[in-house]
Amino acid sequence: MISGRGRTARRTSAGFTLMELLVVLAILGLLMSLVGPQVLNQLGGAKTKTAAIQIKDLEQSLEMYKLDVGRFPSTSEGLDALVSKPASAAGWNGPYLKSDVPLDPWKREYQYKAPGEHGEVDIFSYGQNGTPGGEGEDQDVGNW
Repeated sequence: MISGRGRTARRTSAGFTLMELLVVLAILGLLMSLVGPQVLNQLGGAKTKTAAIQIKDLEQSLEMYKLDVGRFPSTSEGLDALVSKPASAAGWNGPYLKSDVPLDPWKREYQYKAPGEHGEVDIFSYGQNGTPGGEGEDQDVGNW
């Protein structure tokens, strides 16, 4: 009798039934359909915020460059002037960045204009679509 009860106990604790697994998978599927879009929206917003932070860092590095050289790099010298000395940059005391000029979160180069349309210098990214204008993830991100 004891051995009979032991076998019954083992059979009931051996695992889950197919029905229980299907119910759990259905619940997980419902949760993902509700939570998934929200997570993707937050991921997109994070790229825009990352671009804004990188632009602020580049702007600070440009200020250090200006203190040493007496001017901002020209548009043709670009942001590369923060890493390697331009020929016309007397007083250059760089590099002003720890590594190369970063790419924006969408793996494109940041745009740079000096003098800028919005200030002394403009540093900006065209966002996810890579073209001027747009909304959401496609919006331009700049130092203005």
